[in-house]
Amino acid sequence: MNGSIRKICREKGYGFCRDECTGKEYFFHRSQLVLPNAFETLSEGQSVQFDTADNPKGPRAVNVKVQ
Repeated sequence: MNGSIRKICREKGYGFCRDECTGKEYFFHRSQLVLPNAFETLSEGQSVQFDTADNPKGPRAVNVKVQ
């Protein structure tokens, strides 16, 4: 799905992205970025593509690709 970065917590290594169709937010960990060093250059509002996966704490964004 397509979306954008809503919030980044650099010191803790995670963020949230928002699905552009539904507005639903998904947690992601820096390890889910397709490009390993992309976390340092992410900015809020940046466009991304991602898949989702179920997790006991709720759905998460996985395979996050910066566009």
